Amino acid sequence: MSSKKKSAFKELKTPFESSGALDWTEYPRPQMKRQSYMSLCGEWELCLVGKEGVSRLGSIVVPFPPESRISGIKRPLAPNEKYLYKKSFVLNESFNVGRILLHFGAVDQIARVWINGKAAGKHTGGYLPFSLEIGRYVTAGENQIVVEVTDTLDHDLAYGKQRYKRGGMWYTPISGIWQAVWLESVPESYIHSLAMTPTLNSITIETKGGSNDKSIIIHTDEGELRCSWRGDSVTITLSTPHLWTPDDPYLYTFILTAGEDVIDSYFALRTISILPVKSQAYICLNNEPYFFNGLLDQGYFSDGIYLPATPEGYIWDIRTAKRLGFNMLRKHIKIEPELFYYYCDKYGMIVFQDMVNSGNYNFLIDTALPTMGIRQGIKHMVSKRRREHFERDCRETVEFLYNHPCVCYYTIFNEGWGQYDADRIYRELKAYDPTRIWDAASGWFAERDSDVKSEHIYFRKIALKSDPERPLVLSEYGGYSYKVADHSYNLEKNYGYKSFRSAETLADGLSALFREELIPAIKQGLCAAVLTQLSDVEDETNGLVTYDRMVVKVPEKTMMKLGRELQEAFNNKVE
Repeated sequence: MSSKKKSAFKELKTPFESSGALDWTEYPRPQMKRQSYMSLCGEWELCLVGKEGVSRLGSIVVPFPPESRISGIKRPLAPNEKYLYKKSFVLNESFNVGRILLHFGAVDQIARVWINGKAAGKHTGGYLPFSLEIGRYVTAGENQIVVEVTDTLDHDLAYGKQRYKRGGMWYTPISGIWQAVWLESVPESYIHSLAMTPTLNSITIETKGGSNDKSIIIHTDEGELRCSWRGDSVTITLSTPHLWTPDDPYLYTFILTAGEDVIDSYFALRTISILPVKSQAYICLNNEPYFFNGLLDQGYFSDGIYLPATPEGYIWDIRTAKRLGFNMLRKHIKIEPELFYYYCDKYGMIVFQDMVNSGNYNFLIDTALPTMGIRQGIKHMVSKRRREHFERDCRETVEFLYNHPCVCYYTIFNEGWGQYDADRIYRELKAYDPTRIWDAASGWFAERDSDVKSEHIYFRKIALKSDPERPLVLSEYGGYSYKVADHSYNLEKNYGYKSFRSAETLADGLSALFREELIPAIKQGLCAAVLTQLSDVEDETNGLVTYDRMVVKVPEKTMMKLGRELQEAFNNKVE
């Protein structure tokens, strides 16, 4: 007999990895798409730099983190180790024209890049994209890229819900390259970025870089709309505007030309604002009060951990949430590849986006005391380094997501995790992007300044007090757990806030929660609610779908009916 202890963790395969190749070669940046594009996803060589020097670990499939099973490595990175990624690529003469850009979707936490043995650049921070101009380092023919990764789960940097001692609400840490890597060729003078600001009948497009002479072709319901201008900004009015909503996610596609640079992109016409309705402030979509019926979305998958085996995983999550009657996902303490936000734009899913926390977590201060009702006056220490990185990341997150109509709302701090100077940071970020709603402190430890009154309620009945001047948001509730044995990751432990033994009792519990607690809260001015959560994650079994996305635990018709009843109550309140 074997003396080995049986693993407490089950290997869960998803339908996305079962469907074929682990393909992440779709153009990673749909709002700045050029014809010159070379994906560097696929097999790389991975080496370990440790106490014994450099050793080869084998072939890794990028962009999956080394900790994931489908990366081919399935190995954690220790704090005293580094990874070296190596890949050869071939450039033909036609590609090597003008400038060459090397793009990384995200590398966790610190990346140093060499091209053909020459240092090309460095980036710190594990959740945001970065680009390097590498034309001076490459030649026609074969070239080599080397990426050194350092990840010590430095809490001065963003780390989200990663923890070395994973368990409960803390998850397996990842490291290294975990989003797409690609090349593109651009002319000497090229557009570095676009910023698109919509109204209900116009779009303002601002560019950085590129030729002074620009032209655009916009595809509309009535045909092509053409416009030319000189400079970095233009406002274009559409005579018969087609607005974006989750029920009708209409996107205007366009081609922008600036000298030799040609970009395919899209925009949508929609506004998000706060307006008074019957002496109560509400969040309004396109100037109409709107109920945001949402799910907490952690963005974890049993195949690739930090991203699905293929982008189809994101599409499945979004469409499943819609089939269950939800119109919003709260992207919880994680920033996704841009394709996720593109699919939300395309399929009509509003995103409430969290900033990614840094700083140390303290169970007593951040969870136990506020659960008992002590929700004021708690402060965290912050180093100069952490402050600089967090506030830079917040601004870069706004820049990264600014053009996506799905992103309507930002959360700065969640349940006090790493919270400091919330009022100041709120004011600065609200000025930086006044086109979105800003939640300064989701759950508790609210200070004075925030666009909304944001509450978390677990372990007790939903009881809310209205604030006439601020929209009332229940930014987390529920957490109902049902463990589907054959589709659960942890065979021994379970984590959730209220347990059910069957799909039937879970459906009954959710029905009672909606009808007896959530819908009555509409009378207090509630205009947004976030149910915990979309999917199970590792120990957590409080998702509406399993971690492997194989089982939807609650009938779609049940959740859709509850969503309709919620919407009807809201309509009766605001009409």
